[in-house]
Amino acid sequence: MSAAAAVLPSTASTAQPGGHHGGALTADRAAALLVGCASARRAAELHAAAVRAGVDRDRAVDFRLQRAYAASGRLDLAVALLRGTPDPTAIFYTSAIHAHSSRGLHLAALALLSDMLSRGLLPTAHTLSASLPACGGGGGGLALGRALHGYAFKLSLAADSYVATALLGMYARAGDSAAARALFDEMQPDPHVVSVTAMLTCYAKMGALDDARTLFDALPHKDFICWNAMIDGYTQHGRPNEALRLFRRMLRSGVEPDEVSVVLALSAVAQLGTTESGKWLHSYVKNSHRVRLNARVGTALIDMYYKCGSLEDAVLVFDGLTDRDIVVWNAMINGYAMHGHSRKALEMFAQLRAQGLWPTDITFIGLLNACSHSGLVDEGRRFFNSMEQEYGIEPKIEHYGCMVDLLGRAGLVEEAFDLVQSMKKIKPDTVMWLSLLAACRLHKNMVLGQQIADYLVAKGLANSGMYILLSNIYAAVGNWQEVGRVRSMMKASGIQKEPGCSAIEIERKVFEFVAGDMSHPRTNEIYAKLEEMNGLVKEHGHVPQTELVLHDLDEATKEKALAVHSEKLAVAFGLISTPPGTTIKIVKNLRACSDCHAVLKLISKIAGRKIVFRDRNRFHHFVDGSCTCGDYW
Repeated sequence: MSAAAAVLPSTASTAQPGGHHGGALTADRAAALLVGCASARRAAELHAAAVRAGVDRDRAVDFRLQRAYAASGRLDLAVALLRGTPDPTAIFYTSAIHAHSSRGLHLAALALLSDMLSRGLLPTAHTLSASLPACGGGGGGLALGRALHGYAFKLSLAADSYVATALLGMYARAGDSAAARALFDEMQPDPHVVSVTAMLTCYAKMGALDDARTLFDALPHKDFICWNAMIDGYTQHGRPNEALRLFRRMLRSGVEPDEVSVVLALSAVAQLGTTESGKWLHSYVKNSHRVRLNARVGTALIDMYYKCGSLEDAVLVFDGLTDRDIVVWNAMINGYAMHGHSRKALEMFAQLRAQGLWPTDITFIGLLNACSHSGLVDEGRRFFNSMEQEYGIEPKIEHYGCMVDLLGRAGLVEEAFDLVQSMKKIKPDTVMWLSLLAACRLHKNMVLGQQIADYLVAKGLANSGMYILLSNIYAAVGNWQEVGRVRSMMKASGIQKEPGCSAIEIERKVFEFVAGDMSHPRTNEIYAKLEEMNGLVKEHGHVPQTELVLHDLDEATKEKALAVHSEKLAVAFGLISTPPGTTIKIVKNLRACSDCHAVLKLISKIAGRKIVFRDRNRFHHFVDGSCTCGDYW
């Protein structure tokens, strides 16, 4: 007999009056048939049969009907039965709370707990362990979680292993590492693996990766969930190399990665922009018996490929997927947008609508980015206005940021400024102000640029990007006195300029360069090729754009400074390290300067190479002397 049957004895174990002896559905038989039922249709059939037999109000049958409906996803029917149950016990409520909490329906789970407590029912250890996952998401959730912790102490349930583990998980999700660690220490010397994973997750979320790694390495036995927690920590905090190394170590250890492991590894590859590593992971998925190429993994592959510069491979993955949800379409729209294929991104939107899919806020971020990268102002305005008017989606700060970028790039700086000032529900962030400041620099609107900079300084929002942009505005018009003043302010504030760095992958190894870099073992060869490149582009009519060197120097010195930018060094290294005709892929942490952009266009023609260049904002594909951005970036 099951535990449920033991605590919920049937009160109708014989045939009901008027039933047919031998063939009538008894309560015990109905309860037995409902065990393990997870089909809404089957549950409804058994429910109807129980009603006809008059055993539907039997406690065991009633309970198992609720569980069957919940397991099939019909939580509404499960709750409706619960509401009609005479004097439901804590077991009934605990089952319903768990069904909602495990599906992320936290408010509904907590509402059921509140209803249970209002009836004077005392929660059990299972009730608390089912309720705590609904708490700890921040704000009032943490306060409620602490209240349940107090309740657990009051009922002498805090030491229960399930409750303690749930409490640790609650504090971990809320980012309260001190409370989580205190509970974890109480579990020594043999904490449950779930508790260890929760502690790992807490450290990773807080960015305490060294603490997380110490805990991880001390584990004698690690399941795939522990591996995933550690890999996720590295991925989320910008340490993709460590994430990939750990994924490979996971494979060597004999632990088979699951879908989450692969998605995390693909995210790390996307951060690095290393195509070969991405192709290796794609091959792993194809040959895996555990990981299916479903919508989730397909989305991660699309995201990885387009961020690594291989838009063609992203399209192949998209075309090969049979279960394309809106998340898959969003990834492909963003891919086209990032690579400058704006019209194709807009076509994708029309296709998804034709298939009956409903766009999300992420869809519109992709569309607005596509418009921004190609100067499609009218289309951008139309999409932005349609969000609320047609789709009931309230624009977020990301959407406003895209519109400011679109208008600013197009020279509509005043309109962009008016849009920022019109924001009432959302406060403009620093990124938005910097986008507007960059537009002022691009279109030499010094008055508005100074006004924005003064505002940011007064509000304590100034960062290196703001100081550099303002300095560039003054330098572009030769106002070196103001340039000096801005740089003095930057120095006094202790803010450091982020150095430009370009990376290139050769034979699955990543090489990084900064401007004027002399650290590579093949430096002499690189600079010889660089000198050759500079001579050839000049022969093809290139004139170095020395006005971009924002220092008060002579022309010759400015030209030398331009010649050794990090992306030029990376391209020179690519030319001497790969066979003729091979595509060269470069990733840079900052926006490319217009001189490098012009030089890379010419090199693609002179060397007969396709150069795929990813900067902070987008991709540039240089082929035969032209770029996919159309010189609009």
